[in-house]
Amino acid sequence: MIIALAEGLHRLGGTDAEFTRKIVHIGSGNVVLIAWWLQLPSWVLIGASVIASIMALISYFLPVLPSINSVGRKSLGTFFYALSIGVLTQWFWTTAHPQYLAIGILVMAWGDGMAAIIGQKFGQHSYQVLGVKKSWEGSLTMMGVSFFVTSVILLWVDEPILKVAFVSLIVSMAAMGLEAFSKLGIDNLTVPLGSAVLAFYLIHGLF
Repeated sequence: MIIALAEGLHRLGGTDAEFTRKIVHIGSGNVVLIAWWLQLPSWVLIGASVIASIMALISYFLPVLPSINSVGRKSLGTFFYALSIGVLTQWFWTTAHPQYLAIGILVMAWGDGMAAIIGQKFGQHSYQVLGVKKSWEGSLTMMGVSFFVTSVILLWVDEPILKVAFVSLIVSMAAMGLEAFSKLGIDNLTVPLGSAVLAFYLIHGLF
């Protein structure tokens, strides 16, 4: 539904493709909260991940859904994003740890999404990683939003506040670093996986 809405805005409303891509990027991430609330079985999430991955690959080679892939450069980011949902579902949903799936996906959805928006509008201090231009304003936004997302989710599941603060800081710093390496959109896989796995092992490894 989110992809259809974004594509309709792009085709019929003349909305900028990069803006509609952000609608998909941020909006689709929030779907994991609905899945968590409804306690959906893992096959629903994995099935959606497979379908979205196929759609993203088709759109990469054929311009059937420009609203999800038009970023001015060749990128498999949308495919990696969908793939990460399936991988994290298998890793955490099936082991009764849905909060870590939520952390991984929402750090990517909101952190990366807001980093791009802030970086494009207010980024004045730029740097490059493997030929991809970034801004410190965008990267710090990524860190701040990741800290907020991780903190809210861990507090929601009643983790101790001092542990939450420490884990959220480490996860947000790692997410900022992983997001900087975004060649071909690989950060859409490394950020959610890295954030979720790091949060899990920090929480279960701290006393």
